[in-house]
Amino acid sequence: MSELSRQLDLIHRGVVEIIQPSELESKLARSLKEHRPLRVKAGFDPTAPDLHLGHTVLIHKLKHFQDLGHQVIFLIGDFTGMIGDPTGVSETRKALTREQVQENAKTYQRQIFRILDPQKTTVEFNSRWMGPMTAEGLIQLAAHYRVARMMEREDFHKRYREQKPISVHEFLYPLVQGYDSVALKADVELGGTDQKFNLLVGRELQRDYGQESQVVLTMPLLEGTDGVKKMSKSVGNYVALEDKPAEMFGKLMSISDDLMLRYYELLTTEHLGQVKALHPMEAKQGLAERIVGQYHGPGAGRQARAEFQQKFQEREFPDKPDVHVVITGSDLRGGDAIGLVELVAKTGLVSSKSEIRRLIAQGGIEFDGQKQADANTEVAIRPGEIHRLKIGRRKFATIGLEP
Repeated sequence: MSELSRQLDLIHRGVVEIIQPSELESKLARSLKEHRPLRVKAGFDPTAPDLHLGHTVLIHKLKHFQDLGHQVIFLIGDFTGMIGDPTGVSETRKALTREQVQENAKTYQRQIFRILDPQKTTVEFNSRWMGPMTAEGLIQLAAHYRVARMMEREDFHKRYREQKPISVHEFLYPLVQGYDSVALKADVELGGTDQKFNLLVGRELQRDYGQESQVVLTMPLLEGTDGVKKMSKSVGNYVALEDKPAEMFGKLMSISDDLMLRYYELLTTEHLGQVKALHPMEAKQGLAERIVGQYHGPGAGRQARAEFQQKFQEREFPDKPDVHVVITGSDLRGGDAIGLVELVAKTGLVSSKSEIRRLIAQGGIEFDGQKQADANTEVAIRPGEIHRLKIGRRKFATIGLEP
């Protein structure tokens, strides 16, 4: 695979739309030839103090570009945050104060570097160029766009049709976001699918200002833990980056198997074919451990997984199992081990060894809370210990060694 193909393959992962694919390929080819990294931008308005996993879809895509050697610009919209993004709202947003925006921006910087490399990330604030802009400059900027084009935007059109108020300052939001791309000379801009209008304004303004238009990449809006609505703090279906490890792990374990694969695609670089080959419970625990580890450290991820398994085992295993099996010394190999298939057969809860092997292959056998995936596995039976064996969903056995 050529380097260009490798880069395109990673960049396309999880993307909804690229405007335009041929331009992206051309920019990447030129970048490789001239050894000039692309300038890749994504903007975030600091309208709330904490980020959740839904916000990180864009940040992970920035990380893809960063890993490919491109220059990543994390733009904090401290100026646009005081306007309020009109996207998807039915009425004018309440504007935040400068103090609120600046305080929220501090927490953003702390949280994004759990994904991005701080040494390779440029953090910008759009107040740097919008703050000093004069009234004359703002008028000149506004002259670059038509009211009719602005009213093509779905949420503006809907509010106008329903005779709901639209404030003039809301028209400034897509203009300022578009001008950010001019000020930063962006080659690529990332945004959610709901940001497509604003991203396209950036392309048009760059052309008007004599620049080469940026390529636009739109990313999907991540569903929350309910699997239905967009992840949102107001809905309550969110996983915050600063949730405690156990809470974060538990929320991730509550998602559906289908949503788990979507999270893998958008929040990791794991090979999806390998993930699909795992038992869903194993894959989901792996996802939760990985995400907790990213935001709290690998040790916290492993500990959260161990604690979850312990609680799950205690909750799922009944006080009175179906059978208790006593293992004698003659059953053991090498002093303390017995073949898993032989052990399950001794319970009498499965009709044949071929059925046992099938259950193991499907992830349906657990020994002491751990799923067993290999029919050739040998497990240790230790003196004085009672081991737990779960067979399928509803059959349970305890195992002990003859005194």
